[in-house]
Amino acid sequence: MADENDIIGSASEFIKDRLYFATLRTKPRSTAHTHYFCVDDELVYENFYADFGPLNLAQLYRYCCKLNKKLKSFSLAKKRIIHYTSFDARKRANAAFLISAYAIIYLKKTPEEAYRPLVAGSNPPFLPFRDASFGACTYNLTLLDCLHGLNKALANGFFNFETFDVDEYEHYEKVENGDFNWIVPNKFLAFCGPHPKTKIENGYPLHAPEAYFPYFRKHNVTTIVRLNKKIYDARRFTDAGFDHYDLFFIDGSTPSDNIVRQFIELSENAEGAVAVHCKAGLGRTGTLIACYMMKHYKFTAAECIAWCRICRPGSIIGPQQNFLEEKQSLMWMQGDLYRARTKDDRRRERHHSVSKILTAVDDMRIQDAIELEKCDYGSDENDEFMYSGPLTRGSMLETQGDKLNQMKLLRQHHTRSATTGALGHEDGKGHKRSTTQVYRSSGTKSAHSSAAPMSPLKASKVSTVINNHTSSVKRSTRHGTGSSSAKRKYHSHTYNLRKALAASSSRYDDYIDNRPYSKDYKSNLYKTSDDLASTGSDWPYKFRSSTISSSYSKY
Repeated sequence: MADENDIIGSASEFIKDRLYFATLRTKPRSTAHTHYFCVDDELVYENFYADFGPLNLAQLYRYCCKLNKKLKSFSLAKKRIIHYTSFDARKRANAAFLISAYAIIYLKKTPEEAYRPLVAGSNPPFLPFRDASFGACTYNLTLLDCLHGLNKALANGFFNFETFDVDEYEHYEKVENGDFNWIVPNKFLAFCGPHPKTKIENGYPLHAPEAYFPYFRKHNVTTIVRLNKKIYDARRFTDAGFDHYDLFFIDGSTPSDNIVRQFIELSENAEGAVAVHCKAGLGRTGTLIACYMMKHYKFTAAECIAWCRICRPGSIIGPQQNFLEEKQSLMWMQGDLYRARTKDDRRRERHHSVSKILTAVDDMRIQDAIELEKCDYGSDENDEFMYSGPLTRGSMLETQGDKLNQMKLLRQHHTRSATTGALGHEDGKGHKRSTTQVYRSSGTKSAHSSAAPMSPLKASKVSTVINNHTSSVKRSTRHGTGSSSAKRKYHSHTYNLRKALAASSSRYDDYIDNRPYSKDYKSNLYKTSDDLASTGSDWPYKFRSSTISSSYSKY
């Protein structure tokens, strides 16, 4: 029991009283209160030369699944779970990477928070990771660099273990199945350089360009970039519908500024994903992809190297590591300028779109939908009446708003008198009868509403008839047997109203006849629902084009 307490006391705690990480010299035995497990011999890094890590994305995924299962296990619900590793510096660094990466992904810790328990107390430091080159190490990639790279990739959506297909990753990672990995999903795929023919040479599988076509088409890879010497004919890709570019530079070296610029520009303009290869798809390939990541995602050089190696172990070799460090500030500056320029372009585009909308709104007027009714559509004389879209201020067609403005102008000249009770011209207009209203064939109102506007001569005749009719009514009622003072008042009031109506109509016709455009204007103003119904119009919401044209011919 004392040994167990000592182990827990020196272990790094990630979940209080639940999850720990410890470095032990001997294999411990699980107890009733503690469960130990180790993955040093289960998840093993496959090195090229002196490189030893970090472990790839599939191994990290399998570790997270294993640990989640233990934490959710009913039999381990009341036990402390301790992930232990040996004092082998390489295995210890990979084990620490796994549990701290788990803390970032599932416990939502920052890289510093995940790293701090590992170096607390008397724990020895961790061995930094190195590249896959043969020779002395010139660049140290620390455990914290790997955690920062993983965290930034997670923040940018480069991976999601909820949807991660570990079987597909491990299948295509194998040399015999294509040897390729996604570095930036749906954007950059790194793969081994194709050969003229698919064959096995000295035990090593080689693949022709055609072997990649199905996968590339399925995953929207549209562009191929070759960085090594020409081994296959590029037309085999271009004839299949892919874009192909050659940006050669020497194996193991660093690219020129011109090559970096060309690669980033073609990647920015590519319609789909970009598949990049050199000879092995590791050094030169990873270097250019890392430049793009620094510019567009603002990764540091170390974060780029770490993420590329987590996705595709062995990426970025020798002097290419220091080259990325030197280019980091330049890539960041170019990225800031690119984003600022893009933001300005979007703002300008939005402003232009809003300006177009405002211009269109400013040019709009209330209008009627115009239906043209022509007998001869092929006649040239009808061309001026053809509908040419919505009416605006520049149109030569009269709208309902124009009609309302003219009527409003007349109302200012013929307002109702408050003292005499005289009627304005609006009171003499006909109104559209409801379909349920009974039509009246007699009476002064129906006569005025169904007939065309009267001349002064006709108005005098009508007034005479009205006066005679009124007199006869008065005589008959005066000598009638049932006459009374109430009846006399009623007929007197009726006589006065009819007399006033006749006088008002006469004055209004005099006013209209004296105007220079009175004939056409009156025909427009006094057309009743019955008259317009005979012409196929559904007044007042639509006007015939011929009527509109005749009105404008006077201006």
